[in-house]
Amino acid sequence: MPENKRFLSDGMAGLEHNFITGKLEDVVRWSRARSSWPAQFGLACCAIEMMATGGPHYDLARYGMEVFRASPRQADVMIVAGRVSQKMAPVLRQIYDQMMEPKWVISMGVCASSGGMFNNYALVQGVDQVVPVDVYAPGCPPGPETLMHAILTLHDKIETGELLRRRSVTGGGAALTVEQRDGQTSTSVVTIPAPSRSEA
Repeated sequence: MPENKRFLSDGMAGLEHNFITGKLEDVVRWSRARSSWPAQFGLACCAIEMMATGGPHYDLARYGMEVFRASPRQADVMIVAGRVSQKMAPVLRQIYDQMMEPKWVISMGVCASSGGMFNNYALVQGVDQVVPVDVYAPGCPPGPETLMHAILTLHDKIETGELLRRRSVTGGGAALTVEQRDGQTSTSVVTIPAPSRSEA
């Protein structure tokens, strides 16, 4: 059974034991994965797809994420949806710094991930220059299916503890890249390498 289906269907049975006899660390990771609250940070056209994902057709409430928090102090997932201008970068970093730990970042769309078609001085050429990115969702814009795939990947890696292990190794985000799920392209996805410590 694929990991995401196991993750969704097993519930508490996904733990090695149960919440009484299981390790406290496993229970904490299990609860973190199922109670991640996103900060609303839509910047461009990708934000429309992010809003569609939160609508009734795709129903993010299944994953406990239906309420996008207006306060960063109540959020632990930042979905950067769209291009980031140089003027917006300090604001994005301030919101990230105000979020509670541990916190996670999803870079949604090619503009947030690498600047996209906007190769100029006014835009940040990859949001990983401002905040550590854990999951990249490719596309222009990525559809709700791709964003949900990125969210489920994030949840799965939170539960296994892999994100925190990768962060301790790289000193930045986990830099996972998911495949597109919305049928926009049949070509392979280009993997974006994690920044090294010297680049950070």
